[in-house]
Amino acid sequence: MNPTNSLRTFEDAVAIVTGGASGIGRALGEALARRGALVVLADLQVELAQEVAARIRQAGGQATAERLDVTDFAATNRLVQNTFRSQGRLDYIFNNAGIGIVGEVRLYELEDWNRVLDVNLRGVIHGVQAAYPITLRQGFGHIVNTASMAGLMPTPLFVGYGATKHAVVGLSTSLRVEAAPAGVRVSVLCPGVIRTPGLIDGGKFGKLLQPVPQETQRDLWERQGPMDPNRFAEKALRAVARNRAIVIIPWWWRIGWWVNRLSPSLGLWLAAWATRKHQETVKRAIERPPPSPPRPPASAAG
Repeated sequence: MNPTNSLRTFEDAVAIVTGGASGIGRALGEALARRGALVVLADLQVELAQEVAARIRQAGGQATAERLDVTDFAATNRLVQNTFRSQGRLDYIFNNAGIGIVGEVRLYELEDWNRVLDVNLRGVIHGVQAAYPITLRQGFGHIVNTASMAGLMPTPLFVGYGATKHAVVGLSTSLRVEAAPAGVRVSVLCPGVIRTPGLIDGGKFGKLLQPVPQETQRDLWERQGPMDPNRFAEKALRAVARNRAIVIIPWWWRIGWWVNRLSPSLGLWLAAWATRKHQETVKRAIERPPPSPPRPPASAAG
């Protein structure tokens, strides 16, 4: 067993996962529990989080569920403080909750900007602001923020989402350097395309600004080869255990990252090309005439 005054990886650790009811958050919570951590699943969808926590306990793990709106700092701070007081420690906080605003910026309203900033960026800030002082007092802890490949490369049609994820990457890498002398770790997860519910249409609490037929949405999504979130979580926790700074999964998305780092102009050209292809596909789908209704069966002869 690890000493009481050091980070536990992951047996007997205490971990909070925001957005823990579904998708990447759920997968991370389940994977942490399998490794022996006590997991607090925090989500607006508390009933769903409770179901996940119950299944973890049935499988022999330790998990609880709490309702949390990450845009509410007082609620976030209360959850973190209560967890620390009840368990006597906080090893990990996974600031994972996020939404998407999907569509061209010309269709945005100010409330769309505010919503994506509140959840994706301020939600992370609230988690950091609540947990960081505790980790400093302990002299250990690991803050893990979920960004995206959208935080490492241009993301037209996801501009608000990409802006917040770039900010999360910058926050995480900068805080990592600042926190390291105090024994506190900071990592940022940059998933590629993961099979999470509804991200292509903004998710349950996000927004799709342009009407795209569901069949076309699914086709565009599947073309990108989405990874199962459970596979993602397994790989992500291995990287977290190694204290990786920037975790890019699946591995082939590193190619896009390197292209954008080595030749930003080429990265911009590729983003423009992919956007044109996407828009052409959507336009064809929208303009395609609806299928003809089935013809009624001929009546039988009298």
